[in-house]
Amino acid sequence: MKVQLTVKLIGFEYTDWGKVNHLPEFLHYICAMVEFAHDKVVPNAGSNKTKTQQVAEMFDDIAGRYDFMNRFLSAGIDISWRKNMLNQLKHLKPATILDVATGTADVAIMAADILKPEKIIGIDISEGMLQLGRQKLLKKHLNAVIDLQSGDSEAIKFPDNSFDAVTVAFGVRNFEHLEKGLKEILRVLKPNGMLCVLEFSKPNLPGIAQLYNLYLGIVAPGIAKMVSKNREAYAYLNDSVKAFPEGKKFTSIMDTTGFKETTCRRLSLGICSIYSGRK
Repeated sequence: MKVQLTVKLIGFEYTDWGKVNHLPEFLHYICAMVEFAHDKVVPNAGSNKTKTQQVAEMFDDIAGRYDFMNRFLSAGIDISWRKNMLNQLKHLKPATILDVATGTADVAIMAADILKPEKIIGIDISEGMLQLGRQKLLKKHLNAVIDLQSGDSEAIKFPDNSFDAVTVAFGVRNFEHLEKGLKEILRVLKPNGMLCVLEFSKPNLPGIAQLYNLYLGIVAPGIAKMVSKNREAYAYLNDSVKAFPEGKKFTSIMDTTGFKETTCRRLSLGICSIYSGRK
């Protein structure tokens, strides 16, 4: 039997032709080919490079201004968001932590102070960001605790069951294949280990939502163009936030991937959210 598949579920849309004779085959075919809307959002739609390559180049380009722009555009509130995420891991007392999309190592450095683990590994696809992070570690004498490595969330170079906790701050939007990245994180977590994700979300309150859209869509890219000379990076931020499957959609994806006890906690009127789940 030849059928046309058009599927819309928890934040993704898929349309294709295929031969499906039995329901198990049908379900397996869909699950294997899931593509989320945000997977298609890239910094430069006219480029033939992959999303991973484009994002890496984008962060290499803005690395020198990244920390300043974060503090400036968020009025410093991003620091408290990161602390809130790490505080959710305190009860776990993790000895080993993997920080995915570590960037310039802000979360890794905070985790060393707040959680005091034995070892933190930070991975990122942008060597430019990692170089700045390593400079921070030298100044803070944290090289013995934190190790920054080039690495992709979809192919984590560690064995199964390696980490007590995994953190991702403002990084899951940049995964080229969201579900694949989450499955890799689940693989390297130890049993009962915990994932904490910090990500932008969209406020629902009337008035607040409109102001937020105006700021993210026009004000932030305009300021970025003046300060960092890269308006496209912050236009991509706006596009990727809009397309990201936030709230219950994201916790449903985590559930499907294999995480348990998944939660979503909204911060600052819904501008940002903390997601968590256990292996």
